[in-house]
Amino acid sequence: MKPVIAVTVSRRSGWRIFPLMALNIWLAGGRAVRWQSGRAADLAQVDGVVIGGGDDIAPTLYKGQIMPEVRLDPDRDALEADIVRQATQQDVPLLGICRGAQMLNVARGGALYQDAYAFYGLKNHKTVLPRKKVTITNNSTLRRILGVPELKVNALHSQSVSSLGQGLRVTGRDQSGMVQAIEDPGRRFAIGVQWHPEHLFYQPAHLNLFRALVEAARSKRDDPVEALDRTG
Repeated sequence: MKPVIAVTVSRRSGWRIFPLMALNIWLAGGRAVRWQSGRAADLAQVDGVVIGGGDDIAPTLYKGQIMPEVRLDPDRDALEADIVRQATQQDVPLLGICRGAQMLNVARGGALYQDAYAFYGLKNHKTVLPRKKVTITNNSTLRRILGVPELKVNALHSQSVSSLGQGLRVTGRDQSGMVQAIEDPGRRFAIGVQWHPEHLFYQPAHLNLFRALVEAARSKRDDPVEALDRTG
């Protein structure tokens, strides 16, 4: 049986986001199921999780100030924060994408720059095309998975990691120094990337992220004793 990977999406835009995520997971050897606020989300029923992209995370979760022009989804925030905490405790493989990487950080006590481009003194040129260069940290799980020391990525975000959450380390930065990837080396698979690899599946390095997630999910499903050892 293919590993089952839950994908969190917003109630508003999930209908168009989920199919592309499901395609990436299928290409990687898994089967995707859709999770969103208002529906049951039971980690015991899946082998891995993708926390997907979408609206900004409420700054109240990391002691920031709410800006009037920012669109928020408190119900989704609550759902995903709980999933991250449970996945960490149970060592469920987790991939955070854009907002998902930020939620991985915030749910573990980290904080964000609400307007990352203003902080770094840059213009925010959002693009689905791979235009931004990211350098990957040597000796990181992400470096092993991607198989390259640097790669071009897209950029659809406005927030980014400022202070790190518990157990996390930075494993990728762009040319301005902005954090583009984080991971928890103490978990089976807990990686967050600021870009959207699901749009870049035609490049092997980006599809490798989904392949590694599916493989980690298969490993956890087939070796529950090791999973207990990690969380004990």
